[in-house]
Amino acid sequence: MISGSRGSGTIFFAKCCLKCVYCQNYQISQGGNGYKVGVERLVEIMLELQGKNCHNINLVSPTHYGRQVIAALDLARKEGLKLPVVYNTGGYDSIDLLKKLDGKIDIYLPDFKYYDNEKALKYSGAKKYVERTREGLTEMFRQVGQIKLNGDGVAVKGLLVRHLVLPNNLADSEKVLDFIASLSKDIWVSIMAQYSPQFRANEFPELSRRLQPEEYRRIVDHAAKIGLHNLYTQELASSEIYLPDFKKDKPFAVD
Repeated sequence: MISGSRGSGTIFFAKCCLKCVYCQNYQISQGGNGYKVGVERLVEIMLELQGKNCHNINLVSPTHYGRQVIAALDLARKEGLKLPVVYNTGGYDSIDLLKKLDGKIDIYLPDFKYYDNEKALKYSGAKKYVERTREGLTEMFRQVGQIKLNGDGVAVKGLLVRHLVLPNNLADSEKVLDFIASLSKDIWVSIMAQYSPQFRANEFPELSRRLQPEEYRRIVDHAAKIGLHNLYTQELASSEIYLPDFKKDKPFAVD
């Protein structure tokens, strides 16, 4: 519902407000690979992507550039940006920033990574992650509501929540799903199986392997049990398919 048939106009922002030890995008999120652009150039990039007939503008890890993103969106709309804007975030967003984004974002695409603050701090360097993410998802849902699709089956508005299942249930996935269901059992949820021990994951024995089929199936079964019925699921092979290499011109291209 995001990529559709013509692709999503994705803009990756360097660095991240989270420090996930297993991040598959670590080359840009932790290494800072990328190049500097000003607000005006960011607007040009959005309009160039619109000119390529993408379905939307997809801002990946934009949280720590909130002020610049807001300025760019305001200017881009004045310059003719008509596409829906996707706010693609790790979920660690302040309520103050989210309220400033109200009316500027069409689709929120947050992660809900953990339901345990100690694990969030240990593996992602995030204090009070659970409280902040619960508050953030609640605010996002208030702003945009349920997913709305156009005639092509592509999202134009709404909330889609991602959750990456970790080995050894380190994400406390059932509790994450329970909270999402408490907001609405109609919320679309992507339960991801693509975990791969990247970056510093091998420094943590409990994170140093891929998922087992039964680990993932248990979480998908729990989602169904509690009434979440709008679900995206993945094959375990996705842990190989979706690994990017940001040293390439086309980071997600399959050799």
